[in-house]
Amino acid sequence: MENCTMITQFILVGFQGDRELQLGLCFLFLLLYIITLMGNIGMVTIITIDAQLHSPMYYFLKNLSFLDICYSSIITPKAMLNFATRKKGISYNGCAIQMFFFSLFGTTECFFLAVMAYDRFSAICSPLLYHMTMSKKTCALLVAVSYFFGFLNCCTQTGLTFSLPYCESGEVNQFFCDVPAVIQASYTNTFVNEIVLLAMCGFIIVVTATIVLISYGYIVATIMRIPSVPGRYKAFSTCTSHIMAVTLFYGTAFFMYGQPGAMASPNQGKVVSVFYTIVIPMLNPLIYSLRNQDVKDALGRQLKRMSSSQ
Repeated sequence: MENCTMITQFILVGFQGDRELQLGLCFLFLLLYIITLMGNIGMVTIITIDAQLHSPMYYFLKNLSFLDICYSSIITPKAMLNFATRKKGISYNGCAIQMFFFSLFGTTECFFLAVMAYDRFSAICSPLLYHMTMSKKTCALLVAVSYFFGFLNCCTQTGLTFSLPYCESGEVNQFFCDVPAVIQASYTNTFVNEIVLLAMCGFIIVVTATIVLISYGYIVATIMRIPSVPGRYKAFSTCTSHIMAVTLFYGTAFFMYGQPGAMASPNQGKVVSVFYTIVIPMLNPLIYSLRNQDVKDALGRQLKRMSSSQ
């Protein structure tokens, strides 16, 4: 097995099929990526330039959009290149870098969704103390803590994964360097890596999901005490977008990383991977803009300013 220490690249198997299928996938990924960039860049821009959106809720939403831009950009361009050229190789260092940043942004987004649930809890359950509780310093601290846990997880997962030995041109049964797929490409026993992956990802999902569930438990209880139906509807409408985003993200994350059988169905995992690496970052700005009256009003104001200035 001496040649297994000389690996220089991995082969991303991706989706098998003829030339037409590969070009079709390239076009699909390109379309989704363009929509993702336009939606998230637009969200960052409108929140930045509209003074009425300078609140903790939209501060977190702007950071979420920035994460989604980075999140999808780590995966999609390389996948499109591989589909278009059918050259499926990725260098050893390139694979490690892709895994590092994908784990960083993915884990950070998981904590961001929990932070946004806590923000809604503070706004609805303690409205008089909201601006004191969610001060600029507190918001920045929550963002920093989210990135810290993301950095901790990505260092652990990437370090353990690339401490394993791999054979020359090892095949990764995925369209990007995801931890479970790369681990399976090693010829040695990967039991410890699988246990660490399950433990860390399970811990992250359980902790952040618990924060979300507890926050919304208090939110629902508070909303049900509001006497008027319009008042209850208005309070709950500020949470529906976040609930949809949380459901999509945590559902796919649990399927891929939070259950013991996550590594046993790589082909099924590829389809789910497309959803959480490309589709969800595309849907997030659409969910938050179409179901958020403040964002729609801000967009209308900016469009009027642009039309009046011409």
